[in-house]
Amino acid sequence: MKKKYLYLPLALVVMTTFGFTMKDRNPSKNLDMTDLDTTATPGNDFYQYATGGWTAKNPMKDEYSRYGAFEQLAEVSTEQVKGLIEGLSGQSYEQGSVQQKIGDLYKVGMDTVKIEAEGAAPIKPQLDKIAAAANRADIIRLVGEVSQYAGNPFFGLYVGADDKNSSMNIVHLYQSGLSLGDREYYLKNDEASSKIRAGYENLIEKQFKNAGYSNEDAVRAMKAVMKIETALAKAHFTKEDKRIPEKNYHKMAVSDLNKKVANFDWNTYFETVGIKDLKDLNVSQIEPVAEAVRLLNTLPLDEVQYYLSWKVINSAASYLSDNFVNDNFDFYGKQLSGRQAMQPRWKRVVNTVNGSLSEAVGEMYVAKYFPPAAKERMLELVKNLQTTLGERVNNLTWMSDVTKEKAQEKLSTFTVKIGYPDKWKDYSPLEIKADESYWANNVRVSLFDWNEMIAKVGKPVDKAEWHMPPQMVNAYYNPATNEICFPAGILQPPFFYMDGDDAINYGAIGVVIGHEMSHGFDDQGSKFDKEGNLANWWTGEDEAKFKERAQVLVEHFNNIEVLPGLYANGVYTLGENIGDFGGLQIAYNAFEKTQQAKDEKKIDGFTPQQRFFLAYAKVWAGDIREAEIRRRTQTDPHSLGKWRVNGTLPHINAWYEAFNITSDDSLYIPKEERADIW
Repeated sequence: MKKKYLYLPLALVVMTTFGFTMKDRNPSKNLDMTDLDTTATPGNDFYQYATGGWTAKNPMKDEYSRYGAFEQLAEVSTEQVKGLIEGLSGQSYEQGSVQQKIGDLYKVGMDTVKIEAEGAAPIKPQLDKIAAAANRADIIRLVGEVSQYAGNPFFGLYVGADDKNSSMNIVHLYQSGLSLGDREYYLKNDEASSKIRAGYENLIEKQFKNAGYSNEDAVRAMKAVMKIETALAKAHFTKEDKRIPEKNYHKMAVSDLNKKVANFDWNTYFETVGIKDLKDLNVSQIEPVAEAVRLLNTLPLDEVQYYLSWKVINSAASYLSDNFVNDNFDFYGKQLSGRQAMQPRWKRVVNTVNGSLSEAVGEMYVAKYFPPAAKERMLELVKNLQTTLGERVNNLTWMSDVTKEKAQEKLSTFTVKIGYPDKWKDYSPLEIKADESYWANNVRVSLFDWNEMIAKVGKPVDKAEWHMPPQMVNAYYNPATNEICFPAGILQPPFFYMDGDDAINYGAIGVVIGHEMSHGFDDQGSKFDKEGNLANWWTGEDEAKFKERAQVLVEHFNNIEVLPGLYANGVYTLGENIGDFGGLQIAYNAFEKTQQAKDEKKIDGFTPQQRFFLAYAKVWAGDIREAEIRRRTQTDPHSLGKWRVNGTLPHINAWYEAFNITSDDSLYIPKEERADIW
């Protein structure tokens, strides 16, 4: 299901917000000097200088494709959630209670004896139903059914805010259907892409055999899947075009779908997915959806059946016997990401429970690990940063007063969500049955989520709804509701230090907050007004200046060689790079107002200003495998951790002053060539 918000983890904090004095703190403990590699030169490789010691002390673990400070915190959160879940799984609770649902889903997932004995049996009813399809009408209904519990076949559907009427939810159709995710995996002919396609074809064959198909049928299935997904990929928008909101908004009447998109039995499809009497909708990408319909209307039935069967098998693989799980990991884990070992089962099952009953788990998590006082401190901190961003907007020399006024209106109407929602989700309609298969229970979870989403059609947007659970180590900005959200999970070191000095809190959680605020004014967010509507609030001249200034970051990151012959994508990562750039500027300016910054007293030999940038870099400490570098460079809108440091800091004037960076240093950029946006 598509989510319309922009993610990113980063951080900041104000001394007066905490009510601590410097004597109450132990700053040395919070910024470990052994995390540094002082043999490196800050101006040549600040990332190595600030994090090289951490990486040396924390070698890559086999189960990870990237392992850093961020993943280390996520591990802490996972262990905390494990304790909460295991505390329920060993007891009996009333049937239908959230405790019963959490505990039983965990027990079912951990019952390897039963899962192995079942083999492919849990998916047999669904595969049999697909195999029994006799005509196009059956296929259309199957597309609607499979969409509700497996990876979207052919195209996707979600319910969310209307981009131009953000107070109301509408149906969105969008391009989908690619099990590899990114279209370039199917279309590029370089050696790495060719190897991935070969590995994917091998996976498809193996999994069909695991599901009971003959060798010959498995080969035919693989060819059908590759034929369909490659055709879909050719029609898909590029990831760069998907970042342009106005190119992905085509609201129309349902009665016009046959004329404006493609001839199809839309009524049967919508009724199958649970939507009746639909009047209008948004077709995000018309041409890709039209191509998907063409394939549905013209391909031989057996090819479509193989493809739909693959969607079921691929979605179910993680919940079936070890042959499915291991073959799935060999491709998606080892080949695509470079991981050397699978996570232990308990982690995988905890993650499943965490995702399936996320707010129910989150309610327990918050009660044990997140004190209410922390929420109040964060709210005050965000307010301080809003003030600082407002001051920066007022001081912009390139923006007119007319546009500044609109920017200030948008900034002042941010909705701020901290820690956890005010109202918890009701899971009473969801059934978890201890005597049924792991897969069957996860299908019920998917159907619960689907029905919850479909119930929003034509209803007002619930601005109190959260799009991340409290225990998640992340944060987001949602342009449709003009909100920033910081779950409880991220409010821990290395982001948030209860006993830390202002420098490291501003450099960490402060930059995260500033980053999410900046998303409201990046190349995407800047196209939405204070109400969350896709509407141009810029003068033509100011818009042109903004694009010109943003282009500096595009070109800078385009020239970063992440591996020999492989370059970063400055267009695709622009929004996140603006977020990092803006977050650093806002957080640093806010930090300058603190007494610590004014006193300039050194701690462990570093000035407060230096500690600010060291804390920022520490968030991205870690190591990453070559396969994961390639995968993320192709699919992730965030720059790689190393380049969120070495790529962004050379555009921050204060960093040069803090570490005395000169033209003799390789990261040096002449001041007139540095980015200057927010």
